[in-house]
Amino acid sequence: MKLKFVTAIALCAMAILSCDENTGTLGDSLTDESNKLVVTTQNFDVLTKSMEVDSVYSKERQCYVGRVLDPETGTYVKTTFTTQFNMMEHASDQLPKKEDIIDLDFEGDGDILADSSYIMIYFDVPSSYGDTLTTMKLRISELSKAITGTNTRYTNFDAKTAGYLRNNGLKYDKMFSLRDLNRSDSIRYLVDSNLHRNSSTSDNGWYDFMRLWLNDPYTDKDGKTYRNYGTYILRSYYNHPEYFKNSYSFINNVCPGFHFETIDGIGVMARIKEISLYVFYNFINNGRVAKTYLMATSTEEVVQTSTVVNDKEAMKTLVADNSCTYVKSPAAIFTEVELPIDGICTSHPTDSLLSAKVSFQRLNNSGEATEFAFSKPSSLLLIEKDSLNSFFLKNSTYNNTYAYQASLSSNAYTYSNVSNLISRMYNKKIKGMKSDPNWLEKHPDWNKAVLVPIEEVTVTSSSYYTSTSSTIALKNKMGLSSTRLIRGTAASPIKMEVIYAKFKE
Repeated sequence: MKLKFVTAIALCAMAILSCDENTGTLGDSLTDESNKLVVTTQNFDVLTKSMEVDSVYSKERQCYVGRVLDPETGTYVKTTFTTQFNMMEHASDQLPKKEDIIDLDFEGDGDILADSSYIMIYFDVPSSYGDTLTTMKLRISELSKAITGTNTRYTNFDAKTAGYLRNNGLKYDKMFSLRDLNRSDSIRYLVDSNLHRNSSTSDNGWYDFMRLWLNDPYTDKDGKTYRNYGTYILRSYYNHPEYFKNSYSFINNVCPGFHFETIDGIGVMARIKEISLYVFYNFINNGRVAKTYLMATSTEEVVQTSTVVNDKEAMKTLVADNSCTYVKSPAAIFTEVELPIDGICTSHPTDSLLSAKVSFQRLNNSGEATEFAFSKPSSLLLIEKDSLNSFFLKNSTYNNTYAYQASLSSNAYTYSNVSNLISRMYNKKIKGMKSDPNWLEKHPDWNKAVLVPIEEVTVTSSSYYTSTSSTIALKNKMGLSSTRLIRGTAASPIKMEVIYAKFKE
């Protein structure tokens, strides 16, 4: 009966402890004389160090592109990205009959023509970095084949150096700024068809975009030349409609995707909210000439991967700084946390582990109040180091078992109870050593966790009365961020407060 009762008592104990530091008479207030609960607390040492990151898993709809100077290191950070386009199943069924297309190539083979085509890039300006009027030069390059494989989704994969860019394929250069003041207000205002973008700038009801026209002559991989890229897409459909039945067929037979890279300019890291490919054409609709389009959009269902280039020597210098630890994105530095698992689990062998609280205090970065300092990570994931890669591969969220989330509050990231993680690590060690005496040598990170900057993927559910948001996945933070944390060393460790409970014998 006592064992069944301990969980309820533990919850009450933790609630009271959060309000009252005096635990001496806690058992007296909760149970009768024959069934007292004894609660004890003890502090344990937590050690931390910086950990250089080679790459992180990147799978998200919103990517970054640009090149900026890191004010903390004086070196450059560059991000490029590659995307495919999602052809929704049966989306092409809405195209008219071929004989209803009215634009024909009378000077050539007499076949149908697309009126025009372009790629539209929508910027998420508030989540971008840099002066919105800084001029940058973007290059888009056509891929030669579809990108496949899990390894291509890590930030050290570069489609350009890996040979995915098509020789003599479509290539287009465009000067741009995040905020184009040459564009009229009426064009920038959110029209009905764009309401789903929910205003990507700080100006309510406005959005910023860049249009990349694809109207120059285009030569496909077989050497056939078309008036423009849109004409290639249209003719591909009418010659092979099976290529448009889903994204896989479209990507592998028609449009493998495009690579986006800034080739000139410094000072902007643009967050891309959405990328769409439009092909416009004219046709006869109920006896009248009409103009419409075929659209394909980048989504998470297709490959959209980012490449991050940090200065490795600069990262090594920060990692070697023993005065603190760093958490830095994108794909730069994490903080490794060595947890006192053995001490916690063996010092009170007959007690129940109620909670284990640890807080990681920030140190203000030098110059962080300046205009172009990187932002502080708003959320950090504390995750078992051995589970780090699989966690993001599975598109998981925090579970309070081996992954915990903490938001920045009072200049610290505080994890109120990681007792499940401690028990999990200890039990894995005991089980492993029973089956293999060399288990510890094979699992040197068994008692280690990692602090990782993250972004939450949320969905909103609305009813007539309320609207609630819930987190459905966590992703590695691909935006620019940096913070320093107080380091836990043997001489000056970070303290973890552990609470135990047992029934008085």
